[in-house]
Amino acid sequence: MYYNRSRGFTLIELLVVIAIIGILSAVVLASLNTARSKGQDAAIQSDLSTIQTQAEIYYSDTSNSYLGMCADADIDRAVDATDTANGGSAGDVPCNDSATEYAVQSPLVADTANDWCVDSTGYAGKTIVALGVGDTACN
Repeated sequence: MYYNRSRGFTLIELLVVIAIIGILSAVVLASLNTARSKGQDAAIQSDLSTIQTQAEIYYSDTSNSYLGMCADADIDRAVDATDTANGGSAGDVPCNDSATEYAVQSPLVADTANDWCVDSTGYAGKTIVALGVGDTACN
């Protein structure tokens, strides 16, 4: 007797599997983009925290004055790193200083309605108000 046994998968079965893989990959890619944006926001917050620390070092090294802090090489590197993290170009992160105060602000990537701001009072948080020229406080 002759038996006709076909081995393998039918075309329909293969198409169903390919469709399922496509749907799953779309979901995973969407989640990865969200995670990437949140990671950039964390980098921005970390960079601005570094600026706060460097500002206090600058303050104690320059006879208790923040004046000129934004031009300091270490702080400028942290500002450049923040520019890179937020996907912008040089100048997207305003840094304002005076003899007694400073403020630095950067737009966030995942939370586009807010910016992250740090200042000489120790404030570090979200703000919706843009830091103007010469403003040395976040709120």
